Amino acid sequence: MVENFIKPNWPAAKTVHAFTTTRQNGYSKSPYNAFNLASHVKDDIKSVIANRKLLKQQLNLPNEPTWLNQRHENIVIDASEPSTYEADGAYTNQKDVICTVLTADCLPILLCNSEGTEIAALHAGWRGLTKNIIESGIKKFINKPQSILAWLGPAIDPEAFEVGETVRKQFLEFDPQTKPAFKQSQQNKWKMNIYKIAEQQLLNLGVTKIFSSNLCTYTNEKLFYSYRRNNQTGRMASLIWLS
Repeated sequence: MVENFIKPNWPAAKTVHAFTTTRQNGYSKSPYNAFNLASHVKDDIKSVIANRKLLKQQLNLPNEPTWLNQRHENIVIDASEPSTYEADGAYTNQKDVICTVLTADCLPILLCNSEGTEIAALHAGWRGLTKNIIESGIKKFINKPQSILAWLGPAIDPEAFEVGETVRKQFLEFDPQTKPAFKQSQQNKWKMNIYKIAEQQLLNLGVTKIFSSNLCTYTNEKLFYSYRRNNQTGRMASLIWLS
């Protein structure tokens, strides 16, 4: 933890800078209190702008983050040459370009190569995971997957993430290897481990250097927004850039 930011626990090169925000110490009023960075959740836009300005100041950001219009799809843009911001991931190999995703239970995944010359940020909700959002991100890299480091940021813990049979069936049809990620909680209800599914997909793609925050958005209300817990709520940002 760095003040009200979380820094990935991974051995990234010194040229790689990465953080996930918390909900603390911002300008948004309830139910978005306090450090909401999303403009699409019906928060007062003046508060969002003030929070984004504060973010740039506190992290001494070299540029404005690339704010995506996330759609739970598998589009990953080149953040240095964006033709559209309708995407769920951003990649760059350019300095001072900030790849950013917003989450409040979905899994933020930050990627970098071991040399510290390529990075990406992915928004991996359950829908995105069934549409190969991780593969889309890995394919952007020039370096081979074996050289890529992955950090799984704060997301909803499996004990708090109950889904129906339809979601489980969709995953099993997509990839039978996901079966161990579901634990039955009641009839036609399953607790889903979004971390385990993401880890398996990364391994299948050749990424073996995987690190995790092990932080639950649902149970830690002091630090994190959670859509499943509160429905109307803000979003944290996960950012990564090169210097």
